[in-house]
Amino acid sequence: MMDPTLLEAAQAAFKQAYAPFSRFRVGSALRSASGRVFFGANVENSSYGLTRCAEQSSVQTMVSSGEREFGQIVVYSESSPPASPCGACRQILFEFAPEAEVYCTNHLGEVIEGKVKDFLPHGFRLTPERDPQGI
Repeated sequence: MMDPTLLEAAQAAFKQAYAPFSRFRVGSALRSASGRVFFGANVENSSYGLTRCAEQSSVQTMVSSGEREFGQIVVYSESSPPASPCGACRQILFEFAPEAEVYCTNHLGEVIEGKVKDFLPHGFRLTPERDPQGI
């Protein structure tokens, strides 16, 4: 079940998106394993390759705050059907929580849901035993 607190935070982040080129705003919010909520919005750049997605922003804030996993993420947009994470975001989400629930929703109340691993069926990540930094 989609966490209403995360939906509200994703909607608030959506309003802060910086999308002057595409005009396609996205907000996301996730709840970390400790229960903290982290949110982000897409931030475009004149150099398109430097653009960051809302999901990336949420994960980067979570990691910068010292957390490493999350249980649920809500992605909010005004597209129909709701926008789902791009390929790069799917891999980033998989890195931290392949079993986490993903809810993609919009202003019409449409919802696409599944686990991160469903959105990226053959994702990969290093396990602590294989990670040279031991993080």
